Amino acid sequence: MHPLLTEETGKKLLLLGNEAIVRGALEAGLGFATTYPGTPSSEIGDNFFRIAAESEFYFEYSTNEKVALETAAGAAVSGVRTMCSMKHVGLNVAADPLMTLAYVGVRGGMVIVTADDPSMFSSQNEQDSRIYGRLSSLPMLEPASAQEAKEMTKAAFEISEALELPVLLRTTTRLSHYRGIVTTAPLRPPKTKGAFEKNSARFVTVPANARVRHKVLLDQAEKARDMACQSTFNTVTGEGSWGIATSGMAYNYVADAIKDLGIEDKVRVLKLGFTYPFPEKLALDFIKSVEKILVVEELEPLLEDSLRVTAQTNGLVTPIAGKRPDLFSRLYEYNPGMVREVIARFFGVHYTLPEPVDVEKNPEAIQVPMRPPNLCAGCPHRAAYYAVNSVLKETKTEAIFPTDIGCYTLGILPPLQTADFLICMGSSVTSAAGISRVTGKKVIAFIGDSTFFHSGITGLINAVHNQHNFILVVLDNGTTAMTGHQPHPGADITLPGWDKPCISIEAIVRACGVEQVAVVNPNNLSKTKKAIQEALESNQLSVIVAKAPCPLYERRVLGKKSKRAFVVGPECNTECTECIDTFGCPALYKNPAPDAKTTMIIDEQLCIGCGVCIQFCKKIRPKKI
Repeated sequence: MHPLLTEETGKKLLLLGNEAIVRGALEAGLGFATTYPGTPSSEIGDNFFRIAAESEFYFEYSTNEKVALETAAGAAVSGVRTMCSMKHVGLNVAADPLMTLAYVGVRGGMVIVTADDPSMFSSQNEQDSRIYGRLSSLPMLEPASAQEAKEMTKAAFEISEALELPVLLRTTTRLSHYRGIVTTAPLRPPKTKGAFEKNSARFVTVPANARVRHKVLLDQAEKARDMACQSTFNTVTGEGSWGIATSGMAYNYVADAIKDLGIEDKVRVLKLGFTYPFPEKLALDFIKSVEKILVVEELEPLLEDSLRVTAQTNGLVTPIAGKRPDLFSRLYEYNPGMVREVIARFFGVHYTLPEPVDVEKNPEAIQVPMRPPNLCAGCPHRAAYYAVNSVLKETKTEAIFPTDIGCYTLGILPPLQTADFLICMGSSVTSAAGISRVTGKKVIAFIGDSTFFHSGITGLINAVHNQHNFILVVLDNGTTAMTGHQPHPGADITLPGWDKPCISIEAIVRACGVEQVAVVNPNNLSKTKKAIQEALESNQLSVIVAKAPCPLYERRVLGKKSKRAFVVGPECNTECTECIDTFGCPALYKNPAPDAKTTMIIDEQLCIGCGVCIQFCKKIRPKKI
């Protein structure tokens, strides 16, 4: 049995924040769940996938976040408790249905998890999803611990059903991926079947109906404001005359700083967990009770602005500060040391910064080398990039490389350097069209298989219809590799229990109207280079599907291990380093031994035996066993 399915109540579990959300949904009687995987939210869907095999609720990996939200909305309006999870940029994709879903509302509780990524550990921006609460007029909750993540998830379903509105549950990377103690409560049996009651005046948003529903939404938002003011997730603690306002994970840094600085008797803390609608009455009482306020919140000054508006509206002149050059930045994730230092400076508390550890003075200190992000040894994407660069070099052709979101984005790094433009999922296809049209240059775009299904198909149709001219390389490694090897519609090697039909990328590409299509195994360099050469010479929109499984995924699912080992021959005794200068496989490196017999060496622990290097360097050969 999956650990999150335990029926023992009062049990202490050490859970990731994402796992706590899953447990909260199960305790709330979840009946339907959808997601598109995206770090830092991925573990929510991954746990649902594993649990669904042992439970009654329905779960799916949807093709993108818009599809996930719309599918979940269909279940929620039919009276089933539903969760849809995604990362922050995924909410952009789902924003279109989100705004109108707020108008029509739901009948079964619906929770939308959006996981923000301050400092962009695995994202292309660090937007603040709290703004979506304001934009959509939907309630938003922000947990500060794993236990709160579980409790707020359960509460969000209750709030959703009371208001007949979706509820946003906003997390951050730090909450998603830290572990905390969670105490279990009873599991509620899931209701997996619902009934759709027709009401076109509510659910069909033609303008006349939408105008009525907008007023309903605003009325419900005021009810939500009353809930926020009374919510146990919003508290004021302490008796001092200094005020600190905070929310989410930043609260933990504040609590630690107050204790470390010894100012527990001087500070009053406004901690918000039910952050939107803004609890004005509670905030007003807090403002009146202190002499000045420091606002501690990551990313945008939303809490700060709300406090300022509340103070100004009520004729108060209490100093309120947060985002300014000498205090907090709108950039990146905060940390305990930073928060402690700013609190001390703002309130004039004596504080001596701890001296940084000087590892140079400690001869016993171990200098751990940095490990830059890199495509894995044997990754078929590296072979595809190498083939493209080889053909361009041989033909003396310059090309521009729009790329996309996935492991293959690491093609930006030397020596491959096959990434020139990237903004969002699917943008490689559409930006390639614009770049090729206005520059007249050769454009070779790259997109992954999961990303192709997510948002590449419509751009390809547009390119065919408008007669754009570029080469699209679909890097098909059979899985959504970057976020943890989740399946997608084109996966032919699947996880146990996955019985969905496999949809051919080649067939879709041809159905879109592309005439020049080739499917190659990128580990076969000669055939891959031939396909690239033909695409360059064709002077028309061409698609190359570079199809080879992710070795890590293949090993995980099939238990497949390397069957071949390679060595560098003794003739490799010159200063030639072309293999690492052009291919850059991490299993290949320069021999550090001063009396080395070969210039290069292969790390047998990293090499998986893909055999790509042996195709371009005659000094590398199979190892005799």
